[in-house]
Amino acid sequence: MRPWNRRVGFGLLALGVLALALLLRPSPARVEVAEVTRGEFVRAVEEDGRTRVRERYAVNAPLTGMLDRSRVKAGDAVEPGTLLAIIHPLVPPLQDVRTRTALEARVGAAEAAREQARAALSRAEAGHRFALSEVSRARVLERQGAVTARELERAELKLREAARELEAARAGEHQAAHELEQARAMLGGGPGVGGSGSGGWELRSPIRGAVLRVFKESAGFVASGEPLFELGNPEALEVVVDLLTTEAVHVRPGQEVELLDWGGRTELRGRVRRVEPSAVTKVSALGVEEQRVDVLIDFTSPPETWRTLGDGYRVEARIGVQRTADVVKVPEGALFRQGDTWAVFVVEDGRARARTVRVGEDNGLEVIVEEGLRPGERVILHPGDTVREGARVAPR
Repeated sequence: MRPWNRRVGFGLLALGVLALALLLRPSPARVEVAEVTRGEFVRAVEEDGRTRVRERYAVNAPLTGMLDRSRVKAGDAVEPGTLLAIIHPLVPPLQDVRTRTALEARVGAAEAAREQARAALSRAEAGHRFALSEVSRARVLERQGAVTARELERAELKLREAARELEAARAGEHQAAHELEQARAMLGGGPGVGGSGSGGWELRSPIRGAVLRVFKESAGFVASGEPLFELGNPEALEVVVDLLTTEAVHVRPGQEVELLDWGGRTELRGRVRRVEPSAVTKVSALGVEEQRVDVLIDFTSPPETWRTLGDGYRVEARIGVQRTADVVKVPEGALFRQGDTWAVFVVEDGRARARTVRVGEDNGLEVIVEEGLRPGERVILHPGDTVREGARVAPR
């Protein structure tokens, strides 16, 4: 064979070996990557909740008798004095000494309750005037730079709470006067509520609001004390979230809340008002006993954004229980155990490099990295068996 033919043959053989090596070389593993970032870390507690009217008022039958058909239906707006229904009393027996003494005691108790309601109204009015003056003073100081915007917001929140307490105190005083008239009428010392002279007892609304429930819509016999109506102001809503006590210990009044999946297009905002002091035992769907406690949340979003919500509507509450600024964080799916420590795979020059890290708090989605990573580096999410130290990888 001539020399040039030999050289061509060796060249073709080398090319063939190189092509075979390239064909047999394993292709890079396709992986999902994420970037290490620096920013604010938020840990939140998430749970389903429900809306409810803040102040509810039950209207019960003051006496035994025959109830006419209800004059209102659920959802109807009512004002103080709106006629709800009429009860025709049964023919009363003659009052003996014992019955009359009991009725007189009931009148005395109703008078004492009215005085208490008046005192509560006076306190609420004084509290509202004080909160109003505090807001005015805080606004002036905020313009002068003497107080922060946060302190002004806190003063305005106290003013809104004082206004709600004043409204509740007024309704309570009206209801106490209403109950006193009922007690006097049962004793025979005053007219029935409304005093229409129709021969029936007129049940009238003690508040301004709406009818939430009608327990007995048709005419029929009712016993004294039987619930007939439930009233409230549907514009004064709050959110109740039923949390496990292990989660509720991290919740504090004043924490910000995101209200999601309520049916509207916008995200609603709220603030924790109170964590109930007592928990109750409930059984989960799996039959496990759990200790749960109610957390009460006020809306901070403008009322026009949540006006379509009603009593008992479902919402999803996300309560921010921890906020840490300027930290290095990484998706939780990038971490895996390596002995007694945590580690991640970092993508360097197209290869996976295992690196031990020291982590802090996590919120179920992200983890604070205290040592081992720098912002801007790329890590592999959910590394599988194909990802090993030094393995060639390619992002999806």
